[in-house]
Amino acid sequence: MNGKMKAQVFYEAEKMQLEEIPIPEVTPIDVLVKVKKVGICGSDISYYYGFSPVGTPTGKGPIVLGHEFTGEVVKVGDVPAAMGLYAPGDRVVVNPVQNCNACFACAEGKTHLCENLNVPGVTTNGGFAEYCLSRYTGLFKLPEGVSYSAGAFTEPFACVVNAVRKMEMNPGDFVTIFGPGAMGMMMIQMCKAIGAGKVALVGASNDWRLEQGKKAGADYLFNASLKSSKYYTPDLKKSISELTGGRLSDRALVPTSSNSAFEQAVEILGNCGIAIHFGLPNEDDIFKIPALSFHTMDKEIRSAWLAPFAWPTAIRSLEAGLVKVEELVTGEYPLEKTEEAIRTLKTNPGKHLKIQIAVS
Repeated sequence: MNGKMKAQVFYEAEKMQLEEIPIPEVTPIDVLVKVKKVGICGSDISYYYGFSPVGTPTGKGPIVLGHEFTGEVVKVGDVPAAMGLYAPGDRVVVNPVQNCNACFACAEGKTHLCENLNVPGVTTNGGFAEYCLSRYTGLFKLPEGVSYSAGAFTEPFACVVNAVRKMEMNPGDFVTIFGPGAMGMMMIQMCKAIGAGKVALVGASNDWRLEQGKKAGADYLFNASLKSSKYYTPDLKKSISELTGGRLSDRALVPTSSNSAFEQAVEILGNCGIAIHFGLPNEDDIFKIPALSFHTMDKEIRSAWLAPFAWPTAIRSLEAGLVKVEELVTGEYPLEKTEEAIRTLKTNPGKHLKIQIAVS
């Protein structure tokens, strides 16, 4: 497919511009997707502001960001075409973590730790463009009842599925979630859907986000930082203890990147509790956890990185309506205003949970 396309090209910290670049050529293992909706991820914000390097050899651009996206197939490479996997017009969502299936990590089932990952929006051009290439192994067809907007949540929601699985929650467990953003809202819904007894949501910013958590199904709201908040608690551990009859929290999920929040999550765990570290920390962050109580209470810490083997469950859960994601979209911008949208989420988030870019 010849011609030019509009794309937001990222070069380095706070330098991104709308350009016309060639529509990518389809190799035998690729599928060309006409992009519809793209979610702005926290990592996109980190890349844009230079807090984290992109996955290129230099850690910088030029590269097109955006990895949470849906679209329509427009051209299919020879390999997937020969297998009858995709055809022009198919509605699809792209799994950006595309493994090689040839290295030791892949052979051991650790596909998210593949030595040769292809990641649209991180290592190669992504979804902040009119068209994007994907390897055919990184595509899933969208169920008819799932909109392009809802489908663009599949990647972050698959990460939520992976985290909730690693938590090994039991029916009736008390679960505490730290971080009232879009990830936290999906975690609340998923935990409730699979049998959490009670869910507490902990935030450190404005009450509006906490109250969105109430709508998502949280039973208790706490603000552990702002004394002006009507949900403020000076002693979160004591508050959780009072709610659980001294048992404390059975499980904790930490979608925020705050190091102090994770330390607090470990503190409020009860006997044999499990804390899931989810939010991406800064390079120099170090945990400080009281060793004796951690040991004698037999607590566990687990990380949840990306979404290995979680995509089918995520797609089926979205199709079944176990989580409501479209209501988490609090803003939509055209491709031309992608940079403005990213800056808004960083400098003036206000009443935003998730902003999407409507490309076509």
